[in-house]
Parts: sequence; structure tokens; C-alpha cells
Amino acid sequence: MTSPAWGRAMLDEPLTLVEILWLPLLEAGRAQTSIWFSIGSGCGVRRGDAARTEKDDLKTQIDKLWREVNALKEIQALQTVCLRGTKAHKKCYLMSEGTKRFHEANEDCITKGGTLAIPRNNEETNILRDYGKRSVPGVSEFWLGVTDMVSEGRFVDVNGMALQYFNWDRAQPNGGKRENCVFLSQSSQGKWVDEVCRTAKRYVCEFLIP
Repeated sequence: MTSPAWGRAMLDEPLTLVEILWLPLLEAGRAQTSIWFSIGSGCGVRRGDAARTEKDDLKTQIDKLWREVNALKEIQALQTVCLRGTKAHKKCYLMSEGTKRFHEANEDCITKGGTLAIPRNNEETNILRDYGKRSVPGVSEFWLGVTDMVSEGRFVDVNGMALQYFNWDRAQPNGGKRENCVFLSQSSQGKWVDEVCRTAKRYVCEFLIP
């Protein structure tokens, strides 16, 4: 608000002695008020920025804690699986309790947090063979996570990734478009055989561990 003295000064009207003495103080007060308003506004902005930063930091910490909790849950679940099945290097294997068709078997493994077993070398094949003999002695065939359903003759793992290791039995694969899924044959020393996917078999789930 403009003071009467200031208004009169702007109009070049005569001022009283008191008004002349007050003008510098009024001007200083206006300047100080402007300064404090600017400082106060700046502090408000800074306080707002700090609050937002603290909120973002808190959210980041909470997200991190949740990730750690979920990771611990996964590790606990894997440890339970490993205790029930068998552990080899950075994998655990768990034999099914019953038989399922290929797709149902793979879905069951995914639900448990894994996939159908995919041997990547002769050592893993031998581990699966030995585990199969110990856990289900009378079973000679169980599904592996290998298929050529997407592209006939091009066998990949159930994740769609190309395979670098194959262990086909003699004259296998020989099923053409009819047999698109693969099982491990105990009677053929762990060799692979293609089979109709709708056939019900035992299966082994594979879990990667840290």
C-alpha cells in the first residue's frame, strides 16, 4: 500500500518535515519487505523440493526392501525344492508326483518357479538319470523342456532359446510333425526321444539357484 507521503512526493507536492524524515524509512521498509518476501518464497520452494526428495528417497528404500523380501522368499522356496529334490551346481531338480501331458507339465513347473528340466551337457544328463533312478525307480521316461512346436525340426528349449547340446537316441528324432516334444529315456542311458505332446508322463522341474 502506498503511503500518503510517498504519493505526494511522486506528485511533487510540498512535504512536511515529518514526512521528509519518514520517506527514507518507508523506502527502506518497502525494500526490506520485498527482500523478505523473496527469501520466504525461496525457502518455501526449497522446503517443497526437500520434502519431495525425502518422499522419493523413502519410496526408493521401500521398493528396495520389497525386492529384498521377495528375493528371500524365492531363495526359501528354492531351498525347500532342493531339500525335496536334488541339487547340482546352480540348479535344483524336482521329480513330479504324477504324470501330465507336456504342456500341463511345463505349466506346473512354471507355477512352482521353474521350467521343465533342460540338460545342457552330458554331466547334467547323468545327474538327471541318477536322480530319476533314485526317486522313481520304475519309471523309464520323463519329459524334458525341449520341443520343436514353433518350427518343425528346429528343437529349442521351452523358453524358445536355441540349444547347444543334443543327446538324441539312434534314429531320433523321427516323429515328424506329429511328435514335437522330447523325453529322456532311462532304458537308452538318458538319450532323447521325440514323442506326441499329449502323452502323459512323469517330468522333472528345473530351478536355477543363486
